[in-house]
Amino acid sequence: MTRLSPAAPPAAPAPAAPAAVMAALAEGAPLGDFFAIAVGGPETGWRPADDAYATGAQELVDATAQRYGAGEPRIAASITQLGHAARLWSPVLYCAAAHGIVLDLEELRQAEDGPALRVPAPRGHRAPADGRLAQALYQVVVVRHLDRMAAGLRVKVAAGLLYGNAASALAEAARAILAARPELHGDLVRLTKDLLTTGRLAGTGRITSARLDFRRRSCCLYYRVPGGEKCEDCSLAKQVDDQRIDEGNARDPC
Repeated sequence: MTRLSPAAPPAAPAPAAPAAVMAALAEGAPLGDFFAIAVGGPETGWRPADDAYATGAQELVDATAQRYGAGEPRIAASITQLGHAARLWSPVLYCAAAHGIVLDLEELRQAEDGPALRVPAPRGHRAPADGRLAQALYQVVVVRHLDRMAAGLRVKVAAGLLYGNAASALAEAARAILAARPELHGDLVRLTKDLLTTGRLAGTGRITSARLDFRRRSCCLYYRVPGGEKCEDCSLAKQVDDQRIDEGNARDPC
């Protein structure tokens, strides 16, 4: 009887040259504040993102509550997490879609006095050749960062809300990239849809147009702050034409 040799493990992705990572980040930064990540520089004024996650970024949550007048703790926590998700997804998605680079955010830093992000050095690797790019990006953003932030929150926030925030931030980043780089449309749409069926992002919402408009199945609670309103992708927002979400999906979304 012939014994079959075990399949060889997949080869590790090739590292991306630091100069290429730096160029990709610099190219994406003009798309907006969420796309900007500082690179290098002194450590003064920065802390490991993991230190912030250990407390659920409570200092930022408190600052958000004060800024928006959010009297309910989970509202401030949701808004803070949504903003952080946007600051993660935006540069990660741009580098992947425009340059085929998976950013390395293992040593991510967060400003001690705000939400800005920084990495000590420009690191990353080339997109895997086996079609697992969405899974690689999910690991970088959700598993490595958003899961840890969620675990550290000092106030109870529904998982569906938090991962709905993550999906909303992803879709918003994709739309911003598409507006700036329409030639990326096909690959960007496929990658975004793949991500929205990966892990805890699956079932959080759906793409509703070729422009990557998104309809989530939850609500970030921003409408509950003074002067706030429902976001365009909110499950509670009034629908028009035939883009109506089933009432069962909108029920108890928070």
